[in-house]
Amino acid sequence: MRPVVFLSDFGLDDAFVGTCHAVLKRIAPGLDVIDLTHGIGPQQVLQGALALHDAAPYLPADAIVLAVVDPGVGSKRRAIAVRGADRRFYIGPDNGLLLLAAERAGPLFDARELTDPRYRLDPVSATFHGRDVFAPAAAHLASGVALTELGPSLDPSLLTRVEVPAPVVAPGLLRAVVVAVDRFGNVQLGAGLEDLVAAGFVPGTQVVVEPGDAAPAGPASAIVGRTFADVVPGALLVHEDSSGRLAVAVAGGSAAERLGLAAGAAVMLARPGG
Repeated sequence: MRPVVFLSDFGLDDAFVGTCHAVLKRIAPGLDVIDLTHGIGPQQVLQGALALHDAAPYLPADAIVLAVVDPGVGSKRRAIAVRGADRRFYIGPDNGLLLLAAERAGPLFDARELTDPRYRLDPVSATFHGRDVFAPAAAHLASGVALTELGPSLDPSLLTRVEVPAPVVAPGLLRAVVVAVDRFGNVQLGAGLEDLVAAGFVPGTQVVVEPGDAAPAGPASAIVGRTFADVVPGALLVHEDSSGRLAVAVAGGSAAERLGLAAGAAVMLARPGG
C-alpha cells in the first residue's frame, strides 16, 4: 500500500486533522500517513505550495500527497488528482497548491477531476472537502484504485497555477515579497542567493532591511551571512535557508516580530546610506 503524505492549514487545535486520519484509515486500514505539516497559515495557498515543492525531493518515491489549503471550498473550484512527472499522485483543490511540486520534475502525466461518488463520502459537506472528497480519494488510490477511476480527464494546461512574486534586483538593492514566516519568526523571501549576489551583497556585508509601508517597524541593520553563528545573539541576519531561499532572521529571536512582517509583505535590502 502506498503511503499518504498529508499537508494542510488545519492546525492541531481542532479535530479536522484527526477526522481526516480516521477517514483514511477506515477506507484503507494499515495505511501509513506522514503528516508533513498542518501549520500552513490559514488560506495561505502560496505558502502551502512552496512547502510541498521544497519537501518533494525527500518524500517517499511512491507517495500519495494529500494537500488541503482551500479558501475556495464550496465554490466552483475543482477537486483534482494529478500524477506528476515524479510518478507521485497529488490530491487537493485546483487552486495552485499542488502544481509547483507535481511539476517540479516535468509535465504532468495525467489530471482528473474528483467526481465519481464511489470514491467520496456521502453526503459531501460544502465546507469540509478534506474529509469528504480529498481524504477518500487518497485512501482509494493508496489501496490500488486507478487514477482513471476517480473522474474525467482534465487538460493539465487549464489547471490553476501560482507564481512566486519575482524579486527586483539592482546594484545595491533587492526588493522581494515575504512568502512565509516559520514558527521561529524567520522571514522567507521570494528571492534566492543568486539575487543577493546580483545585488552585490556578499557574506559579511552590512545591509539595511526596510519593511514595506504597511509594517509598523522602520529600517534595521543586518549582516549577510551563512549561519546564525555569523552574528551576535539578537542581531539581524540575511542568509540562504534550507530551501534555497533568502531569509531574514534574528539570532535567538524573531525577525517577524522585530520587523512587523507577515506573508505578502514587501521587503527591501539596500546598502547603508544608499
